[in-house]
Amino acid sequence: MLLRITLRKKPLKLTALMTATALAVAPMAAVAQENKGPPVLRDTETEQLLREYTRPILRAAGLEKQNIQMVIINQGVFNAFVADGRRIFVNYGAILQSETPNQIIGVMAHETGHLAGGHLAKMREQMAQAQTQMIIAMLLGAGAMVAGAKTGGAAMFSAPGEMIRRNLLSYVRQQEENADKAGVKFLTTTGQSARGMYETFKRFTDESLFAARGTDPYVQSHPMPAQRVAALEELARSSPYWDKKDDPALQLRHDMARAKISAFMERQETVYRRYPMSNNSLPARYAHAISTYLHGDLRSALAQIDALIQQQPNNPYFHEVRGQALLEGGKPQEAIAPLRKAVALSNNSPLIEMLLGQALVATSNNAYTDEAIAILRAAVARESEAPIGYIQLAMAYGRKGDYAQADLASAQAAYLRGDSKTARDLASRAKTRFAIGTPGWVKADDIVSAKPLPGQKSN
Repeated sequence: MLLRITLRKKPLKLTALMTATALAVAPMAAVAQENKGPPVLRDTETEQLLREYTRPILRAAGLEKQNIQMVIINQGVFNAFVADGRRIFVNYGAILQSETPNQIIGVMAHETGHLAGGHLAKMREQMAQAQTQMIIAMLLGAGAMVAGAKTGGAAMFSAPGEMIRRNLLSYVRQQEENADKAGVKFLTTTGQSARGMYETFKRFTDESLFAARGTDPYVQSHPMPAQRVAALEELARSSPYWDKKDDPALQLRHDMARAKISAFMERQETVYRRYPMSNNSLPARYAHAISTYLHGDLRSALAQIDALIQQQPNNPYFHEVRGQALLEGGKPQEAIAPLRKAVALSNNSPLIEMLLGQALVATSNNAYTDEAIAILRAAVARESEAPIGYIQLAMAYGRKGDYAQADLASAQAAYLRGDSKTARDLASRAKTRFAIGTPGWVKADDIVSAKPLPGQKSN
């Protein structure tokens, strides 16, 4: 199941470091979508793979117990960045364009270098110092102009500002180099090659070298591409694991995740160019099956999915996609069995539990209502930032006639979507339906009392 949701607007403190850590050197506004919140993709299969990629890296960095989360952003460009010290954001385009696990693992190692180095906090300190220096420079310049030295005053406005900017960018470049070194160190410690990290940066160098010629290296947010990659290559080749290859089983899982992302996120003609019908590999067949159901041919899609299940009967994600195809094809009753199987095989993945809960609710069979509520409550307890879980829970409670819980669940969903006004209105109504002081009343009161976060609707 690949869900598109909007990330609740938390104050991420989007500093210049985010730009510095953008591998594609793309404008961060395109990723962060300021005032709207970044659209996030949720998929159990891909998220589990990324967690397995990063777990040994985080352990080597001493961050294993910090509960660092991986967040997949709905952007097709190659990009990854850190923003708040506890999450690594990666565009789906970075996964799709990484041909090997080692390439995306190298990117994650680099971003972990930023986290381990405390670069976010240090960058905020540098920004604060730069702002103070800029204010002093402006005051000095204004004083000179008042004294009559208009030309000199104007120069005092511009020259110190340019110097401060160069100093700040120099600091950013140093952080990037430190993150490269730390990333290679983490990879070596975990017995992994840094070749993928080098290959990724080398590819960007080849793409951007022409644009970089003649550019002042001191005003770039990254080191000059050729210089940076040359230093990275020397460091990476010094590792005894330079020639180590990815495990074939891991490579297959990586290819399957890429195929799934392609099928859900790219145009059908693009999917079939990437995976032509002559390609009979498992990833290609996975992409074909998903693309077929998404474009309305449910019968053919089910036949293709069943063939995948026959080849890998214990793959939870094949059963998941079968259930999702049936559910979205208007057959919720038939979707229940494969989704139950997917939940069992995935060790009760909360996102798949939410899909099962949705199927149970969609049958309109009141016999399933209590089961749906139990499944959805368990799912949102372990995955608290997916609005769909609360939306389905609200529908189940409404069907049961428990309107207090239905309003509370709807308020929680609205809050997660960033709609503070709707959340407060629904929570206020829920409070009138709960007995004062009960757990439901307290939760509703918390939503009513919560201050709108930056970018949220407040009236």
